[in-house]
Amino acid sequence: MKILGRKTVKAEKTSAPMVKSSKKAATSKAPTHEEIAVRSYELFLARGGEAGHAEADWLAAEAELSGR
Repeated sequence: MKILGRKTVKAEKTSAPMVKSSKKAATSKAPTHEEIAVRSYELFLARGGEAGHAEADWLAAEAELSGR
């Protein structure tokens, strides 16, 4: 904004240039919290329900679903 005497003049609006995204980034989406939770629970059950590995199950599920 410019101040001219007692009159305030708003600057012209400009928009940021459009950036083309790569196809890979546009097609891949991050897994949701619920998807990770379900897969983590499946890993827990596949291990026989053994407690104490919640974080490892979560990280494995997240990596698996995100394609890492």
